[in-house]
Amino acid sequence: MKKLTTLVTTILLTVITGCSNLVLKPADFSWPVETVLKVDKNGFVQEKRYNLSFNTKELFYNETGDSLGYQGKELRVIRNTKGYYFMVADNFRNIYIFQPGESSLTLSNKINLSDSVGVSNPAFNLRPPYIELNYDNNKKLYLSNEGKKEEDEK
Repeated sequence: MKKLTTLVTTILLTVITGCSNLVLKPADFSWPVETVLKVDKNGFVQEKRYNLSFNTKELFYNETGDSLGYQGKELRVIRNTKGYYFMVADNFRNIYIFQPGESSLTLSNKINLSDSVGVSNPAFNLRPPYIELNYDNNKKLYLSNEGKKEEDEK
């Protein structure tokens, strides 16, 4: 009976251990500075340093309503500590926040900056735990993947 109990216990421990997820934490996915990516003629951007590439056509279409709105544009991208990608371009009215998925980026949040005219001269900076957006030459906004943070919330 003792041998049977030992065998069952060993099997249960092996099964339980084999089924548990391996979690390595803490992990920091942030990029120290934004990356400015030129959109190619097919709508793709590529960042070799971070091994990132994706199609921007749907993003620019969503923002501009123009199926060729990506042509000749630059996209500003930065990643926060949790692994979310923040994206903006000159004349955008919104900041787009994406989370990585299986061979995809999925929209997680969209933060409105302006209802009429898009922003000018946007630039991201990492200011842990936030992403700082400087735009329109003197405005600052602090962001998380959940939304805007006001200056006094920092």
